[in-house]
Amino acid sequence: MKRILLSLPLTLLFTIHHSVAAAESSQGKRSPSDQRTTEGSASSSQRTTEGSASASPNVIYILADDLGYGDISCFGQKKLKTPNIDRLATGGIKLTDHYSANTVCTPSRHSLMAGQHAGRCLARGNGKENTLALREEMTVLPEVFKAAGYATGMYGKWGLGITNDPGAPNPMNHGFDEFSAWKSQAIAHTYYPTSIVRNGKEEPLQEGTYIHDLIMDDALAFVEKNAKAGKPFFCYIPTAVPHAAMHAPKALHDKYRKIYPQFEKKIGRYGAGPGEPCPDVKNPIAGYAGMMENFDNQIGQLLELLEKTGQAENTLIMFSSDNGSHLEGGHDPRFWDSNGPLRGHKRDLFEGGIRAPSMARWPGTIKAGTSSDLPSAHYDILATVCDLLDQPVPAQNTGISLLPTLSGKGQQQQREYLYWEHPQSKNRDQAIRIGKWKGVKLGWKVKTPQKLQLFDLEKDLGEQNNIAAQHPDIVKRMEEIIQEAHQPLPVNKPAKKPVKPGNKKAAAKGKKKLNSTPPHPTGKG
Repeated sequence: MKRILLSLPLTLLFTIHHSVAAAESSQGKRSPSDQRTTEGSASSSQRTTEGSASASPNVIYILADDLGYGDISCFGQKKLKTPNIDRLATGGIKLTDHYSANTVCTPSRHSLMAGQHAGRCLARGNGKENTLALREEMTVLPEVFKAAGYATGMYGKWGLGITNDPGAPNPMNHGFDEFSAWKSQAIAHTYYPTSIVRNGKEEPLQEGTYIHDLIMDDALAFVEKNAKAGKPFFCYIPTAVPHAAMHAPKALHDKYRKIYPQFEKKIGRYGAGPGEPCPDVKNPIAGYAGMMENFDNQIGQLLELLEKTGQAENTLIMFSSDNGSHLEGGHDPRFWDSNGPLRGHKRDLFEGGIRAPSMARWPGTIKAGTSSDLPSAHYDILATVCDLLDQPVPAQNTGISLLPTLSGKGQQQQREYLYWEHPQSKNRDQAIRIGKWKGVKLGWKVKTPQKLQLFDLEKDLGEQNNIAAQHPDIVKRMEEIIQEAHQPLPVNKPAKKPVKPGNKKAAAKGKKKLNSTPPHPTGKG
């Protein structure tokens, strides 16, 4: 299926090609979800939830950390099986052209919460955590759920501030009722920290406690509690797996040391936040495999819990990664072929740094075993949830709703481009995708800024052949969009406000902000 998205000088036409196996039903009558007043946002009166099996479906969003495009078996991994994560794809839809919002941790999380591409997001690289916190005056993803009457919980690596600090860094000031997390992103480099933070309060941990399992236990308890109570819930699981130190539960680590004995002399080393233990890992290849099997088993436990509580068909599960695979802590993405045919890794804006293994499962609503190559990104999730819950789209949004693609119902809105930039400095890399065309402009870690490179992803997924010289009009249009998409970064100094115990005012706050913010006037990207 081809759709003309824009006309260019010299009569050049750009088209987006996408095929959705379950999208035959989208032909014909134009649905309200396509009646948009702007390119990237919609008003509540113009939105549809016809794909919903329930007026209040539960939503679970799982964000892996540095998981490469080829790191799970349903996306081509050959050496390690991930049968439970695969069930999300085989029982739902595989999103082959879904992207992380950035190529490192903090800005991807920021964009996911705020619904903004990298040129508008207030975090465009990693840095001092509290200075990269979400703005409290913005309506962000969990607050949309609160406005719709949901219970909300966050379990894992927040990445947007010190979690036991008051004010903007704290998840409870952005719509979460409860959370369990590492104290900070820097401390999340280790799985054996000295403390855990629950609901803004730091709790000491016994030496040798594997924090990831505690956090996942808390997530499962949150799901079970609300499922049994009949309370619709949003559960956000930004796990640290498989980031940084290759720490795995001992039994699984030992299992894979026997499978991969050739790496016994290899030692994985990494560091964590101030004063935090981060043990070396003997045979980090085995550590990675054990860590992934443990996480996959926990996804299986989650699916079993939804079945047991009768919530499987009333729960939308989305899965993605915050960026491409990393090269740290002894991890070897080349051994695992973590990025498959893609070029680059974490911190690159080539496909290997930003294309994320992504899928969604919602039995009875999303047709099992389908796939879509619609270009999309993390910053589309906010608009998708607003569409799903019939809530107004926050003013800062630059994404589009993916609900028609997920449900196979309604007309999927098209977009002109996807945009990325990194890091948070004057000399930055920038990337843009328009349909099959991918542009990459390097300005970071190079002596002088380079000209835009152009790739045809249909013929050259590995981005090996720069064809910019053959298509000057496409390059010209991309350069224009890059100038438009990038906006100067305002100073972001989070206010020091008290934590709101129990988040009792979150629902009212969310409704007030949603009702006072019109759709974004230029929601491109």
